[in-house]
Amino acid sequence: MTASARARELTGIAARAADAKGGEDLVAIDVSEPLPFADVFLLVTGRSERNVQAIADGVDEALAEAGSPVLRREGRQSGRWELLDAGDVVVHVFHEEDRMYYGLERLWKDCPLVPFELPAPAPSTDA
Repeated sequence: MTASARARELTGIAARAADAKGGEDLVAIDVSEPLPFADVFLLVTGRSERNVQAIADGVDEALAEAGSPVLRREGRQSGRWELLDAGDVVVHVFHEEDRMYYGLERLWKDCPLVPFELPAPAPSTDA
């Protein structure tokens, strides 16, 4: 079993929203085989508590606009690890140290990655 087309589409939407808010080290993992409740985990790193919250807010808004509102959101108060459950896609927005500590990539290392595209970075205007 692999992630549904809709889950892949939502992963791309969430990834682009996270990237737009400064999210880093984005990784999407297809967890549809071992888990009955989600198709994809999207992991994102924020560099500060405020950045983690801003990324989660941006993803929440983008998913709602795409017709897939977040069903459950946890961790807002701490700003260290926010979880957004949108059904087929679960987005984990971590502070850098927490992401390393919990190591979800290691936990799900046997699952395939889900490709997604991000916009090309704007060209530098430095002279």
